[in-house]
Amino acid sequence: MKVAVTGAAGMIGANLLRGLNAIGIDDIIAVDDLTHGAKHRNLRDARIADYFDRSEFYMRFARGDFGPLDAVLHQGACSDTMEHNGQLMMALNYRCTKDLLDACQARGTRLIYASSAAVYGGSTVFREAPEHERPLNVYGYSKLLADQVVRRMLKGASAQVVGLRYFNVYGPHEQHKARMASVAFHHSTQFRAEGRVRLFGAYGGYGPGGQLRDFIHVDDVVAVNLWFLAHGSVKGVFNVGTGRAQPFNDVAHAVVNAWRVRAGEAALPLDQMVAQRLVEYVDFPQALVGKYQCFTQADLTALRAAGCDHAFIDVATGVRRYVDWLAAQPAD
Repeated sequence: MKVAVTGAAGMIGANLLRGLNAIGIDDIIAVDDLTHGAKHRNLRDARIADYFDRSEFYMRFARGDFGPLDAVLHQGACSDTMEHNGQLMMALNYRCTKDLLDACQARGTRLIYASSAAVYGGSTVFREAPEHERPLNVYGYSKLLADQVVRRMLKGASAQVVGLRYFNVYGPHEQHKARMASVAFHHSTQFRAEGRVRLFGAYGGYGPGGQLRDFIHVDDVVAVNLWFLAHGSVKGVFNVGTGRAQPFNDVAHAVVNAWRVRAGEAALPLDQMVAQRLVEYVDFPQALVGKYQCFTQADLTALRAAGCDHAFIDVATGVRRYVDWLAAQPAD
């Protein structure tokens, strides 16, 4: 099988490369923008056939320069939910995806692309239906518009098209994402540097650290992508989360205990962590008021109905796995 992975040096893309390698696929065209050169670290131990800058790949793919491609796993996007440049966001997240969709359909190439739970915004129901889609920012809208286009063309699609609405992804190879890295990454960095982690205080009717998200380990995201790659007749837009909403406190608790256990110290309950100031709460930032999802939980009905029965790990298990990976990384 010959595939392309866009956003290949990003967090999900880099893990997808390794997931593909693990099932024997290495005829892979990796696509990204390495202006931020440190991202090469996410590529260097993956087996790929070629690399192209995003500025070159899309045009050359559309005109057939790469010959037959079985599938494109499209992870390339601007994922900064605080980016206010709507023109940039729509160009990178919507127009690029739409042009790639058109090229894939013209060439009979399957397309599995990254959407986002940000399409639900202020909704309290997270089901793949228009009445629940209320994006709070232009990032969420850019993803939603691509999904809407896909819905309109599915019946006449000449090749598989799948949109995957990722919930809160965490795990290896996200160090380049700066402020947009997961809370698990930031908590690990804080705890290693300062011996404590910080969470948002009360907001939106939730107590300190009590806001709820569907946190999903990147290994589970890869597993779902590979399931769709193996089931080429399945089309549509699907949620990719665990189906469990867990508070940010659970992430902080798991991070602190994972690092304590590695240091030979006893695990502690959350209340003791707070009492010892290992976990602290800060005022909710004014810049996020009205733009913040306090609750997300993937409805997996459509994913299960499609036949994907993958079992998702919980925060405690996933964070332990992630901390073990972080601890094993070289200093570079």
